Amino acid sequence: MPELPEVETIKRTLTTLTENKTIEDVTILWPKIIQKPDDIEKFIHLIKGESIRKMDRKGKFLLFYLDQYVLVSHLRMEGKYRVVEKSEAIDKHTHLIFHFTDGTDLRYNDVRKFGTMHLFPIGEEMRQKPLNQLGPDPFEAGYTLDYVSEKLGKTTRFIKAALLDQSIIAGLGNIYVDEVLFLSKIHPARRANTLTVAEVEKIYHYTYEVLSKAVEQGGTTIRSYLDGLGEMGMFQQELFAYGQEEKPCQHCGDKIEKLKVAGRGTHICPTCQKK
Repeated sequence: MPELPEVETIKRTLTTLTENKTIEDVTILWPKIIQKPDDIEKFIHLIKGESIRKMDRKGKFLLFYLDQYVLVSHLRMEGKYRVVEKSEAIDKHTHLIFHFTDGTDLRYNDVRKFGTMHLFPIGEEMRQKPLNQLGPDPFEAGYTLDYVSEKLGKTTRFIKAALLDQSIIAGLGNIYVDEVLFLSKIHPARRANTLTVAEVEKIYHYTYEVLSKAVEQGGTTIRSYLDGLGEMGMFQQELFAYGQEEKPCQHCGDKIEKLKVAGRGTHICPTCQKK
């Protein structure tokens, strides 16, 4: 699933490719993607004639700011956007097409069909689901050490599960949680409320640092992630833990192990991250 760095990369790419383009029409080939409004014809009616004025991001969500509305898009497991000439053949996994007046299309492709779209009048998007359920992401003012300390201190869940909870910190997923916990030298099956002040400070610091570096590298290419230009992210070359099982730990030389924590495949160094 694309996490914050991948979605940020897509946001920046789509800003370049779609800014100020006007939507002439919309073709919806898989109606279940549209969550709000629940009337597909109303969705098309509201969005036709609107122009994309700004791209934004909240956690793992893409936000298309139009003239009067904002389209909130979640890519889920394998959603992708591509800008192509209108004449290009439509792929079988393309489920929604925004036709622009300049002869290009913005096409949403999703092999698993898990992606979602919500349309709100501008100003309503943060007051309703899904965005009103998100905590701050590490690049927002609300992400402070006091905030992280308070949230983690109140839950007895495994720290891995707590960091994956989007209502606590938005944007983290399986890849980057493994990296943050490795760098913090914290076992993912530690109870969040047992962490010391110093350990919480490490999580706070490395969450920002890891995501910042991943954004600079265009995200991490795992399986099928591509940005809006079809380019791969490069942060996978800097991963310490995720996907590194059986390889030597870059800090101590012990082998990276893969186990399950909170129902998720999890990568650790058994020496650096002792429970």
